[in-house]
Amino acid sequence: MLNCSMQYRKFSKSNLTVSEIGFGTWSMGGMWGACDDAAATEALNTGLDCGITFFDTAYVYGDGHSETLIGNVVRKRKMRDQVFIATKVPPKNEQWPAKMGSDVREIFPASWIREMTETSLKNLQTDFLDLQQLHVWAPNWQGQGDWLEEVQKLKQEGKVRYFGISINDHQPDTALELVASGLIDSVQVIFNIFDQSPVENLLPLCEKHKVSVIARVPFDEGSLTGALTPTMQFPKRDWRKHYFSGSRLEETCARVEKLKEFLDADAPTLPDLALKFCLSFPAVTTVIPGMRKKTHVLSCAKVSEMKALSSKTLFDLKTHAWLRSFYPSWEEDGL
Repeated sequence: MLNCSMQYRKFSKSNLTVSEIGFGTWSMGGMWGACDDAAATEALNTGLDCGITFFDTAYVYGDGHSETLIGNVVRKRKMRDQVFIATKVPPKNEQWPAKMGSDVREIFPASWIREMTETSLKNLQTDFLDLQQLHVWAPNWQGQGDWLEEVQKLKQEGKVRYFGISINDHQPDTALELVASGLIDSVQVIFNIFDQSPVENLLPLCEKHKVSVIARVPFDEGSLTGALTPTMQFPKRDWRKHYFSGSRLEETCARVEKLKEFLDADAPTLPDLALKFCLSFPAVTTVIPGMRKKTHVLSCAKVSEMKALSSKTLFDLKTHAWLRSFYPSWEEDGL
């Protein structure tokens, strides 16, 4: 075990705790440039050594590639009972984000949820998933179709322990009714210094109903690490060439530069500030930065040791909220 003072938070209504710094594995799947399985494996092992117990993946991250990497490492280390693995069922129609008013029976039929759960179990080399999630969500799906019945069957069979949803990009309020219903254990939502929209309604409601919040995209797809420059070029296979297309990268870098005034002894780097922002809200159970190198893991894990951001800093950061829609339509762009 490395010298990392990882802190842990309670998951949903259970007695389980998970590391407040989780491990996001999308970047290992092949849409962030070429895959480097050796580096990814080293990163996963470093995460375990640092006390990270929450690992988030999805079948769509390389058609099971990220799942397989996690499964290989956890099996070799014989640590299955010491980690919490979350994955996701992709929409059958391959549409991100889900369209409001769409029919869940075409997107998440029971047979599809069963098929993808079994596939993920095989990839992860495990008998059970700690958390299964729907990878997209539309509010009209509640009470529609047979997805919930299938999830309950999987729970009864011991193949799924907990269940949640991943909320559409920048649409936290679409999950409010579902959170209040008591039908789910967690929500995964975009939450960072730029997109602070979950603070108003979603976070308080999740805290009230003891629904765990998994904060995704804490670095705004890399911009909040401070590593991007206005003129940088992304590799051909890196989807961020779409996300930061046109003048977006230049504007984003200018806004990131203004955040440097908040750096101090308690948050000396932009990644520190970005992660501590998410963890400053008690409703957040874990934050899942994408990590694919050992250096990424060591940098993120140490944030758990740092002091919380002051109330003044959180108040001042409100002025840096920036709502926009940079995400491409995966279906239209052929991604």
